[in-house]
Amino acid sequence: MVLPEELVPEIVAAKGHVDWSSALEQLTLAEFIASGAYDRHVRSMRLRYRRRRDQLVAALAKSAPGIPVTGMAAGLQAVLELPRGTEHSVVQAAARQGLAVSGMAEFRYEVTGSGWQLREQDALVVGYAAPSDSAWAGALNALCNAMP
Repeated sequence: MVLPEELVPEIVAAKGHVDWSSALEQLTLAEFIASGAYDRHVRSMRLRYRRRRDQLVAALAKSAPGIPVTGMAAGLQAVLELPRGTEHSVVQAAARQGLAVSGMAEFRYEVTGSGWQLREQDALVVGYAAPSDSAWAGALNALCNAMP
């Protein structure tokens, strides 16, 4: 870590005498960054995940046009707003399709301009970073099949 001088004693005390990473890992990361490979990797992943989100939105618009997709476009997951009372059955249908998705019930609170607020809307949280490239199309198709 690179810290302001006044924070060093407090961080050292909190960290104790445990070293959580090896010098080899630190040197490897430093080389990854210095060579420009880290920057290339981040750019590549941003494009990949943006394409996947766009594909998710397009597929749902075609197969489940009543399901709005929300969430940050720059993220690794999307929120699919479901009709009231369908969250549990959609999570189960997705599981039968071999998908591991989460209902919003697991993340019931959301941040608003005024703080934390209980989210009443049924929804599905879908991560699109995990499937391999070869599994992505099948996972997307399975998700569309699970929609109400």
